[in-house]
Amino acid sequence: MPINIYALFTIPVLILILGEILYCVFTKKNYYTFQDSVSSLGTAIINQCVNLLVSLIFFPAYKLINDSTGLGLPETWWSFVLLFVGVDFLFYWFHRMGHKINILWAAHMPHHSTEEFNYAVALRASVTQRLASFFFYWPLALFWKAEYVLPMVAFHLVLQLIPHTRVVPKLPRFIESWMNTPSHHRVHHACNKQYRNTNFAGFLIIWDKMFGTYVEETEEPYYGVTTPPGSWDPLTINFQWWGYLFSDMIHTKSWIEKFKLWFMPIGYRPKDLPPRKVYSRPDGVKQVKFKTTEFPHMRGYLVTQILLSMFIMLTVTATDSPLRAFDKFFVSILLCSSAVLWAGILESKKWALSWEPFKNFAVVYLLSYLILEYLDSFQTAAVLGVVVLYTFVMIWFLRITKKVYRGNLINF
Repeated sequence: MPINIYALFTIPVLILILGEILYCVFTKKNYYTFQDSVSSLGTAIINQCVNLLVSLIFFPAYKLINDSTGLGLPETWWSFVLLFVGVDFLFYWFHRMGHKINILWAAHMPHHSTEEFNYAVALRASVTQRLASFFFYWPLALFWKAEYVLPMVAFHLVLQLIPHTRVVPKLPRFIESWMNTPSHHRVHHACNKQYRNTNFAGFLIIWDKMFGTYVEETEEPYYGVTTPPGSWDPLTINFQWWGYLFSDMIHTKSWIEKFKLWFMPIGYRPKDLPPRKVYSRPDGVKQVKFKTTEFPHMRGYLVTQILLSMFIMLTVTATDSPLRAFDKFFVSILLCSSAVLWAGILESKKWALSWEPFKNFAVVYLLSYLILEYLDSFQTAAVLGVVVLYTFVMIWFLRITKKVYRGNLINF
């Protein structure tokens, strides 16, 4: 298996996010909201676990392609530069099609579902987009080994974190002319009518200029989608558009339409179904962002949960992780459950308070089992520390919950 680039860059990415948050706090820039950031980071944790599964599927497929063709470029610096450019070019077309076709938009929309634009948003990637993207990258396996293609795709994706910020203004023109800068990518994420379906570049903005999809940032953007998910739940965010498409497939009476709708332009519905309602902010009206009433006293607990879950995620995604596939699967399920429960806490769902203790206990039990199973592992001491911390966090949560119940702050 190739090296896991995502795991290597997890710590630097978190430091970059923390740096941007601190900058926004000290300069009083409202570029982050607590609820949106928790949702984005929870979605990111799930996505990283899924990325591992995707690699397990596509690595042997790409290897088979490369072994079968007998083609191959020499392993030189210019060959890897060419590979990077190839990834960037194919990403442009994958990204562009992701904004044109229903089935690909279903895979890409979660990334655009937030009404914020910051480094945490960059991590809000769909669990199905990575799977869809590898169907576009397969031509690269004709000329490069799978152990080079997959890490380069991952590295290219990590680089795309950089333009996801409002902190950096327009850069000098000699940089803006060829690179996908924060200014260019703000335009891409914008919901303003004049900005929609533009600036699809990953790293090089030249593709947009060559193929007529480039638009310069002139008006301040606002962010989101025309059919917002209205939830912090990562499952709702990830499968909202898939749900629309499956619903249309079931309700249309035309067998042709049941197949056709997946490959039609975004928003297309079968002729026997009414048009889908979309939101379009009128000119001059301030955007009202999605916000929910959360359980009180929970923010410190949620931040601690995210940090601990990030470490647990690394035990799954690390290239040299000693865990078996079976173990990784169960840890991933618990991480997914965590993100869903965090959303429930943010939305004041009573079931979240009921299930969170069981999830916490399951995490402690599973980690304790992994310590016994991999006693000689280099991660044993660190995981043991997480178990101890998680035990204290369990007690902390029960104390907070008691306050919430005592204050009659739950709507029964």
